[in-house]
Amino acid sequence: MRDGDTFGVADVVAGYERHGSGLVDDYERLPFEDVHAEILDLLPKTSGRVLDIGAGSGRDAAWFADRGHEVVAVEPSAAMRDAARDRHSSPRIRWIDDRLPALDKVRRSKLSFDLVWLSAVWMHVPRSERTPCFRRLVSVVRPGGSMMVSLRHGPPPPGRPMEPATAAEIGTLAHGHGFQTIRVKTRHDAAGRPDISWDVVWLHSPGRAAASRSDRGEGNR
Repeated sequence: MRDGDTFGVADVVAGYERHGSGLVDDYERLPFEDVHAEILDLLPKTSGRVLDIGAGSGRDAAWFADRGHEVVAVEPSAAMRDAARDRHSSPRIRWIDDRLPALDKVRRSKLSFDLVWLSAVWMHVPRSERTPCFRRLVSVVRPGGSMMVSLRHGPPPPGRPMEPATAAEIGTLAHGHGFQTIRVKTRHDAAGRPDISWDVVWLHSPGRAAASRSDRGEGNR
């Protein structure tokens, strides 16, 4: 933990270890298409390689694997990872015990990805670690690849610390690495929690044409 940080990644992982079994059931009740409705049209139309960071219950990883993608699912909580592996045993999913902000094992693998997927993860990265963390993320995106980041707004869940994060922050980091912000959408919580909302940000790396300008900036806070 750096000076000024109120928590470290180890604190976040410990929270998921304590609540893992119940969280897996909660996540699996929500269909992929409901949670990610705002960006379904941007998902890859052909099979590729997906990096699912903070893969949790494996719901999203399984959705991609079922559609022919090769998925590297990163989950630092052993309780979550074991439950997810038992539930989603696809040979197209490779489970890795790794974590942000370092992402050491993924980076050592020398793999690059058509899509880097961060669903409900970025808020758990301490603010002081976010700039170097984003640099590591973009380093594993293939030219012309994409990144999705969803951001939770509202009170943090008990025992799982997080700091506020905004679409504007992601946009600034992306611009600094030559990435384009293709879409920003705000949505209600798929689980129906009235005090929770989400921003969904879709980015493209250099090498692929941007989407129409009408998508850009929608839902910005």
